[in-house]
Amino acid sequence: MQGKILIVDDDKEVLESLELLLKYEFAEVDTLSNPVLLPGLIKKGSFDLILLDMNFSAGVNTGNEGLFLLGEIMKEDPEAIVIMITAYGDAELAVRAIKKGATDFIQKPWNADKLIAGLKTALRLRQSRMKVKNLERGNQSLKEDLDKLHPVFIGESPAMQEVVRSIRKVAPTDANVMITGENGTGKELVARMLHRESKRSGEVFVSVDLGSLSPTLFESELFGHVKGAFTDAQTDRTGRIESATGGTLFLDEIGNLSLSLQSKLLAVLQQREITPIGSNRVVPVDFRLVTATNKDPFQLAGEQLFREDLLYRINTVRINLPPLRERGDDVIILTEYFLERFARKYDKSGLKIGHKTLDVLKVHQWPGNIRELQHAIEHAVIMCEKNILSPGDFNLRLDKTSDQASLNLEEVEKRTIEEALNKHQGRLNETFKELGISRTTLYHKMKKYGLQ
Repeated sequence: MQGKILIVDDDKEVLESLELLLKYEFAEVDTLSNPVLLPGLIKKGSFDLILLDMNFSAGVNTGNEGLFLLGEIMKEDPEAIVIMITAYGDAELAVRAIKKGATDFIQKPWNADKLIAGLKTALRLRQSRMKVKNLERGNQSLKEDLDKLHPVFIGESPAMQEVVRSIRKVAPTDANVMITGENGTGKELVARMLHRESKRSGEVFVSVDLGSLSPTLFESELFGHVKGAFTDAQTDRTGRIESATGGTLFLDEIGNLSLSLQSKLLAVLQQREITPIGSNRVVPVDFRLVTATNKDPFQLAGEQLFREDLLYRINTVRINLPPLRERGDDVIILTEYFLERFARKYDKSGLKIGHKTLDVLKVHQWPGNIRELQHAIEHAVIMCEKNILSPGDFNLRLDKTSDQASLNLEEVEKRTIEEALNKHQGRLNETFKELGISRTTLYHKMKKYGLQ
């Protein structure tokens, strides 16, 4: 059985009769005999159907009391399905009720079978309205999802293959996932991949950058607000958490959240409900939580900057993204991908990149990771004057270490391979995995530097 119904009538016999009739047809039936309490009850919870009497005062048959209450209901819940009940109905009163938002109008005494059939039809209308509302909420986020696809998973390094395996294991579950890694490593893409391969893939993906939210905006952004809740609240606003219901909620940079706001987030995760600012209405929520941070969450907890109870709740599974400098030949693979992409975008077909330039890119430390690589290649494609990109075309943020490395690339590479071989006592399987390169590439390098 589905549907939560509220019956409002001052005649207790009517309430008892309707409750007895409907409780076997719908999931929950509540009754209210005092109409004064109705606005407060609507604020506290949502009903699928409301059966509302038109007259409450003895000797009054105008229907104005019911019409007033109807208006109060529609203020709180514009999607409400309200069915008016009266023993003194006429066509004019019915038209007035429909204009104010009523869905249907029935007279006492009613036919039980027709009443039940009509209520079930009204329930389907309510469900359709809520589905449309949820689709509208998620429309913008879905568009953003399509616009933010990023080729971070292009690559063959063992480290990234392990990340992909972890994603495919955890994605079909509803487990909370924490993604860690440096800036620019692709944490949001991992979150989106988790969503796309989950059971919630047909629903909305809602992304919130907590690092960009001030404490004053946090509650409004996540929980929403009602009109008039504060100075700038000109209209009702649905919060991101409610918008994510049915889908995935991605909270980026969660390590920046203050302790006071962490406690509010923890309450949402425990109770699975929110209350918009300025409202007493409790809204149930259902979402899959994915979080990300570029900080060490356990170090933050040790420094009393992050609640341990929240950390363990959001950290059911942890996926750590390696920095680009630890991904070996993936730098080359990503470079070739971005080069083709931007050459096409800026109409510079035939652009190539020299081997020495590739060596420079591979040795560079990439503090901004994939994001920095992407921007560097786009800059090079725009600025180059020849068909072959040279190191000078790239606007790299060279620090002292990477600058020295770029002046003597072969020596650095040879020394790195020697150190890896010594570390693993000449075992090639461990060595090429440590270096993040293929076995074939390792053989060629060893032959080149006389390390066989």
